[in-house]
Amino acid sequence: MNPPGPSPMGSAGPAAPAARYKAELRRSIRRNAMDPEINFLNITAMLDIMTIILVFLLKNLGETTASVPQSDDLRLPTSIIQTQPPTEGVIVTVSKSQILVGDDKVVTLPSRDSMVQTGAGANNKRSGPQDLYIVPLGNALQAARKTDKLIRQAKGLDPTMSEAIVIADGTTPYRLLIEVLHTLGQNEFGRYHLMVMQAKSAPPK
Repeated sequence: MNPPGPSPMGSAGPAAPAARYKAELRRSIRRNAMDPEINFLNITAMLDIMTIILVFLLKNLGETTASVPQSDDLRLPTSIIQTQPPTEGVIVTVSKSQILVGDDKVVTLPSRDSMVQTGAGANNKRSGPQDLYIVPLGNALQAARKTDKLIRQAKGLDPTMSEAIVIADGTTPYRLLIEVLHTLGQNEFGRYHLMVMQAKSAPPK
C-alpha cells in the first residue's frame, strides 16, 4: 500500500489564489497609472495669470481718484460731474509747492502770492515772468511724450497726440494752471483731463 501523498487539488489550491492576486494587482496598477507629464502642478502658467491680474489691478488703482493721496499740499477740487475718470494719459500733478510728471518732481513752485502774478516763476520760464511756457515741465513732457507715443502705437491709438491727466490742488492760481495747460499743448498733448473729487450734491449758492 502506497503512503498517502498530496493530491493534485492540494498542490494547486494555495497557488491559484496567489496567482489571481498578482494578476489583479497588475491590472489595478495599470488602471491607476498616470501620465508622468501631468503628475505635477504647472506653476509657470499660474504665475503668468497672477502677473496679468496684478498689472490690471495696479493700472486701475493708479488711474482712479481714490488713489490720489490727499494732504495739506494737495486737495482736489470737488465737482458734481458724473463722467467716469480717464483711463489713459500722462499724469501731471500740481500741488501747492511743486509740479510732478508721473512720480518725478520737475518744478519747485514759488510762494502763493508770487504764483498769482508770475505762475511758476521767472526762473522756470524761457523769456521772463510773463512767458507761459514752463521749461522744466516742458522737458519732462517731451520725454513722456516719446514713451506715450510708442504705447499708443502699440495699442492702435492715434499717435499724433497724447493725453494728460492733470491732478491740481483746488487752490491752484489760475495763472499757474494756464501755464501748465499751455506747456502741455506745446508738447503735443492735445487733450487733458482735470481730476476732481465727486461731490454728492451741488454746493449751496
